[in-house]
Amino acid sequence: MKEDLVLPAPRETVPEPAGEPLLVAEGLTKHFPIKGGFPIRRTVGAVQAVDGIDLTVRVGESFGLVGESGCGKSTTGRLVTRLLEPTAGRISYRGQDITHAKRREIAPIRSEIQMIFQDPYSSLNPRQTVGTIISGPMEINGINPPGGREKRVRELLEIVGLNPEHYNRFPHEFSGGQRQRIGVARALALEPKLIVADEPVSALDVSIQAQVVNLLQEVQKELGIAFLFIAHDLAVVRHFSQRLAVMYLGKVIEVGDRDSIYNRPRHPYTHALLSAVPEVDVTGDAVARERIRLTGDVPSPINPPSGCRFRTRCWKAADKCASEEPPLIQLSDNREGHLTACHYPEDPSILAHGTSEGAASAKD
Repeated sequence: MKEDLVLPAPRETVPEPAGEPLLVAEGLTKHFPIKGGFPIRRTVGAVQAVDGIDLTVRVGESFGLVGESGCGKSTTGRLVTRLLEPTAGRISYRGQDITHAKRREIAPIRSEIQMIFQDPYSSLNPRQTVGTIISGPMEINGINPPGGREKRVRELLEIVGLNPEHYNRFPHEFSGGQRQRIGVARALALEPKLIVADEPVSALDVSIQAQVVNLLQEVQKELGIAFLFIAHDLAVVRHFSQRLAVMYLGKVIEVGDRDSIYNRPRHPYTHALLSAVPEVDVTGDAVARERIRLTGDVPSPINPPSGCRFRTRCWKAADKCASEEPPLIQLSDNREGHLTACHYPEDPSILAHGTSEGAASAKD
């Protein structure tokens, strides 16, 4: 991004106070039915992709959503953008209930909630030029910016670090990182208030990931856009997000600000995730961190465990964990806003306790 480039101001609307809730999800649930039987196709089960989660994204903040593959992160992103219909729960945007809003009711909100998809190769129409791809949302929403749509598209290309002369090129003429920048430009075309970024850098080379993350961070700061940043890379989320939630098997198991989660995690699963992040000690002064190796596989979302869903892989599991689901609450010694769902939370430290191997490794 050029230093002398001035980003355009968002369209004139009544500004919301910073820190006020922008998007709120309560008890959000999505079950995908499993059909079986012959000759009559009937529902024989359901994949519990997302099962009763609560999230709040505030105005202008970057909120991270992390967890391993299959935990329901991407499904959550598609639910809050209303690309999927929720099975249960409630979604409100700027105080308006949009959980089951009809197409006409949600049309004015569509332009304010945009999405950046995970795969830059399949999210762009190969038969359309870059100009058509980016100007498409403006055409659909009847937006005619000053100077015309072509001028606006060229401005957006420059904002995301591409040459405005690429207006007439096709997606196959760009690299993966450049295609993702086109996706960012398309998301910015309607000057949204919230962008859901579904693992926007996971399909890119490591050398390109930092460039795209820095671009999103610059856009977020300059335009005051709120981000729901979905990723499994904890290092990327730590760099980008101010607050984050940790998901496991369709449930949110810990929520807090960046420093609190990374330095004082309380849920055993969060401990295990952080212990898996590689670190390079170039000074020789680093303190040994606890290493935890989880045993077993993630249970099936078709038939998740009773009580705490992490108990089948947890080294602290007890009878209570199987009979009672732990509520997502603030512990007495947690920082305000740091919520944990665990009956037997870990000590607020990520340092090793006398050994470099965590307690879970004893089960190996």
